[in-house]
Formats: sequence, C-alpha cells, structure tokens
Amino acid sequence: MKLILTKDVVDLGNKGDVVNVSDGYARNYLIPRSFAVKATDGALRQADSMRIAREEALLAARQEAEGYAQSLTGTRVVVAARAGDEGKLFGSIGDGDIAAAISKFTGIDVDRKIVRIEGPIKEIGLHEVILEPHSEVQFSVTLDVIPA
Repeated sequence: MKLILTKDVVDLGNKGDVVNVSDGYARNYLIPRSFAVKATDGALRQADSMRIAREEALLAARQEAEGYAQSLTGTRVVVAARAGDEGKLFGSIGDGDIAAAISKFTGIDVDRKIVRIEGPIKEIGLHEVILEPHSEVQFSVTLDVIPA
C-alpha cells in the first residue's frame, strides 16, 4: 500500500515521505496511530509541500548553527568555581553551567543540549568543550576554570 508519512517513523522514513508498506502494517499500525495517510493525488501534492518545508527548515537550522560556529569558534570562556588547594573543585561543572557561562561571557544564548562533554569537569585548568548545534556542525570552545 502506498502511504504518505505524517510523522517521522524510525526505520521507515521522515514526515512527507511516500512509502510502500504491506497492507497489514498500514491498516493496523501506521494509519490508526496517525503516522500516515493513504496516498491520493491531493495528498501527494501536500506531501511535496511538507517535504519542501522540511528541507527549508533543515537548511535554516544549519545556517543558524554555522552562525553560532563562526561567532563562537576559538572563544575562551572563563568560569570561576570554588576549589581546594590541589585544584579539585568542590562539586563539578556540567553542561548547564557551561551553557550559562558562554551566554554570560559572549552574550549569545546557548542551549545546554548542544554542549558535549565526556563527564563533569572537576578540576581547575583549561578544558576543551565541544558544541554541536546541528548534526553536521560541530566546533570547540576553550573553557578556563579558575578558583573563585
């Protein structure tokens, strides 16, 4: 059966894609859960418009991510944290703290979801932090943790 996906379905396709599936899969799973509709002439035209809108949104998101990368690449962000004599922090610095520090230091709002660190930062010094605002755009920022 030929269907048009109205939502992203794992291992099948994205919203607006035209797919061929078995009749049982369509009748028992995709159509009742509003994941797909039957592919009629009008629905096919609508699917083309959904696909074009999705591609434009992805392009806009990538351009925004590249703008982030251009303005923040090579930036050094300083974070003050309480630490002991050996340079170990009392607590740790996580992705939310890093996003807040970047926003405060540069004036550019950064969501904590784009910050990639292997684990919480627990010592004073320079740390490389990866920011990934888009799946195809990734850049690094230097985080300088100093004792408060």
